Amino acid sequence: MKPAYSVIFLTTLIGAAQGLFLALFTHQSYALFGLLPMQSDAFYGYGSVLALILLAGGLIASFFHLGRPERAWRSATQWRTSWLSREVIALPAFMGLTFLYAAVHLTGYKPVIWALPGGMVFDLSIVLGAIGTLLAFTLFVCTGMIYACLRFLREWHSPLTVINYMLMGSASGFTLAAFYAAMTTPSQADFFGGWAIIITLLALLGRIASLVRNARLKATSTIQTAIGVKHPRIVQRSQGFMGGSFNTREFFHGKSDAFLRAIKPAFLLMAFVAPLVLLMAGMLTPSLFGVAFIVQYAGLLAERWFFFAQANHPQNLYYQTVG
Repeated sequence: MKPAYSVIFLTTLIGAAQGLFLALFTHQSYALFGLLPMQSDAFYGYGSVLALILLAGGLIASFFHLGRPERAWRSATQWRTSWLSREVIALPAFMGLTFLYAAVHLTGYKPVIWALPGGMVFDLSIVLGAIGTLLAFTLFVCTGMIYACLRFLREWHSPLTVINYMLMGSASGFTLAAFYAAMTTPSQADFFGGWAIIITLLALLGRIASLVRNARLKATSTIQTAIGVKHPRIVQRSQGFMGGSFNTREFFHGKSDAFLRAIKPAFLLMAFVAPLVLLMAGMLTPSLFGVAFIVQYAGLLAERWFFFAQANHPQNLYYQTVG
């Protein structure tokens, strides 16, 4: 498939935002149970504002993928059957909860919703954070299932697609949270950095598993079955056009096999291996958390490009060359 850069930025930006929100609420949950010191409202509030900025950036990027942006609202009408429509609904819903979560912290309006006999208090921010967490995972599932539900694109049709979207988004979000904490509350940076290491390692294992799976896929169709001719050696010389067509432009990335072989180890190094090293070093030098996020995000851009390019549309059996 031909990677669309608007979708690449959409999925990586909102993934980092979802991960950052999950990191902030995870910290608040730990603090609620006395496992960590509760931080100021400003810490959670401005962190959520940062997540909201990333979400807005992803939403803006998505509009560049639309042929008729003024009709974007219609994409939500098929929510009963379309994962894309569900994503279109889940994204603004999650943005709204992120905004409210930031607002209650920054305004200090946190009425008690539920108080336990032991003295534990659940205020409005906890309730919003819990709902936001559910929406974050819902958005991860919707985004991943847009691709995993396509049976004819076998490289995507796997539970690993959804799992990897969750893990890679969470990894980048927790890495960003570690950098945010290092700049604002250094004493808490190691908490986020430790979780970022764990999730990045899990994301690496998940992505390797998907690469191994895809490498073992065997083609179910050939050029012979595509055109209904059983001759053992068939080579396409021309499409019959003087130039390209929609099929050659939109369903093939146009890069060589050598380029694909080169980008695979590159994104594995930048998205997973190098950030792991930088995160571990960041435990001693917190400023490296920022470098880890930049390197990891660049690697995830390359990973997402490869994710789209690796999917081999069945129509490419016929539309192989321009001629």
